[in-house]
Amino acid sequence: MNKKIAFLFPGQGAQAIGMGMDLPARWPSAARLFQRASEILGYDIQQLCAEGPEERLNSTVYSQPAIFVVSAALLEILRQERPSLSPDVTAGLSMGEYTALYAAGWIEFEDALRLVQKRGQAMQAAADASCGSMVSILGLDEEKVRQLCTQAAQGQVLEPVNFNCPGQIVVSGHKEACQRAADLAEKFGAVKAVPLAVAGAFHTVLMEPAARQLSEALEQTEIRTSDKVKVIANIDASYYSTPQSVRDGLVKQLIAPILWQTCMERLLREQVEEFYEIGPGRVLTGLMKRIDRKAKVITVNSAEAFAALPGE
Repeated sequence: MNKKIAFLFPGQGAQAIGMGMDLPARWPSAARLFQRASEILGYDIQQLCAEGPEERLNSTVYSQPAIFVVSAALLEILRQERPSLSPDVTAGLSMGEYTALYAAGWIEFEDALRLVQKRGQAMQAAADASCGSMVSILGLDEEKVRQLCTQAAQGQVLEPVNFNCPGQIVVSGHKEACQRAADLAEKFGAVKAVPLAVAGAFHTVLMEPAARQLSEALEQTEIRTSDKVKVIANIDASYYSTPQSVRDGLVKQLIAPILWQTCMERLLREQVEEFYEIGPGRVLTGLMKRIDRKAKVITVNSAEAFAALPGE
């Protein structure tokens, strides 16, 4: 019996200057993909990944397409280098869900990239209009984090939104409420509170304007389903079943919590034996080690990583 395999794709925050730049010179397919992406986006995405500047690369408008393109290039090479390696299921953290849908054959590359570009622009605009923030709370369980949010909100938006792994929950909301949560966190028993370098209160009602814009774009996008590769949804750890369920899930994702830990626990329960994190960085590898230390995770984030892949 074949091993069950999952491909995982990172979201915003995985970006770094130089990511993916060891790929185009060695693999013409990666060079072509960067070129195609630049034509779709209207700017040189390879140059942005190579040189930044960091402030621009870290902007929501640019970081999301950049991470998508680097992840797609790594996926393209993985298909060349290990043609027999194919996933039973894919998953992506927040924006990474678009890469997961592309990898599973549910959305074409051009459509996925345009959606990611639209998503980044819409989220930035909503963030500019709402003055929000996010804080990672380390060392508290869900109940304690909810109590912290209740006390710190003081009539403003503040809620837990990223359930990443045991002991790591991100809260999101108005900037002042996030600051109060960070100040109070240790009194609730947190190890520490880490403000995140993001533009706004993602995954809350403050992203409603972005969700409306994204919904319109998704209605114009062709989405197919696949019996071969399943895609697990961030919002409820169910499997997408229809094009409309994908549209609904991607819209809801902007204003609802990301249940990454629950998604990974489901895949582990269903006997997924190998996880491949495909994209810049190794955030998801780190999270999985906190969810299940024994889980086998292979990180595919550079040219060097291909040399270290297990044999066919």
